Amino acid sequence: MPDQITLRLKNNSADLARAAGLLRHGGLVAFPTETVYGLGGDARSGTAVADIYAAKGRPSFNPLIAHFASAEAARDCVIWSDTAQTLADAFWPGPLTLVLPLRDGHGISPLVTAGLDTLAVRVPAHPAARALLRAFGGPLAAPSANPSGRISPTTAAHVLAGLDGRIAAVIDDGPCGVGLESTIVGLSGTPTLLRPGGLSADRIEEVLGHPLNARTDAGDITAPGQLTSHYAPGAPVRLNAREPRPDEVLLGFGPMPCELNLSASGDLTEAAANLFGHLHQLDATGRPIAVAPIPYHGLGIAINDRLHRAAAPR
Repeated sequence: MPDQITLRLKNNSADLARAAGLLRHGGLVAFPTETVYGLGGDARSGTAVADIYAAKGRPSFNPLIAHFASAEAARDCVIWSDTAQTLADAFWPGPLTLVLPLRDGHGISPLVTAGLDTLAVRVPAHPAARALLRAFGGPLAAPSANPSGRISPTTAAHVLAGLDGRIAAVIDDGPCGVGLESTIVGLSGTPTLLRPGGLSADRIEEVLGHPLNARTDAGDITAPGQLTSHYAPGAPVRLNAREPRPDEVLLGFGPMPCELNLSASGDLTEAAANLFGHLHQLDATGRPIAVAPIPYHGLGIAINDRLHRAAAPR
């Protein structure tokens, strides 16, 4: 993809209209959501979606999430269910993605689904994302706005560090509040947790009134964010470290000496919001990263999922 000038836009009516125009002409626009910054392209355009893959260097077998302005708009593309309605009523707009069978005449590019017969759909809560989707007037395919496999971006500066000159624009509206990608639940059959994320499985199960199934097709890619090595810094990552080795920098949790602390008070919500930003800062040192143990409950499950992918062999 040839280099281009990446515009720095703000969350105001004039800049959002400009961003929507760029999207209508096939351009790519990064925008904030409550989870991370997404790299948006027209989900109905094969060319725009191919450009997303090219800009990110993303494997084409890894599907994308389609973002919609409303649940009503999402229903036009997928076969809806009572369970989907229950979860949408409880958590949309918000950090929950639902994977549902495609509806006939959906109009979504097959590159978005990576050849699957299902589509991952989400209605984001961030005001800038919602305003952009309304201004654009259609669905946006939007993975995280970073080179594939690298640390997800939670600020516009993170986006520009990886994609400046490769996309049309980025809408800068400050840091993301949640800091972890959306939780993905498959609804083609029994509700199944496909990816932990910014909405805890406990809250979803409370609304459903029963546990979510665990994903069993570990060898297959059935939803975004399931590659074994993902969210990776350039340097090696070592998990469950009580103290750093001489050449390492330490990412801490709870009260402890360290270079950066996800949450000195042991707050998992704060840790989730800080995760990618802190990894970006430590990666910039060029030294291996040691990570303190993170509890495996609530948002800690999603944090550990991202850390294990960051630490996977690559």
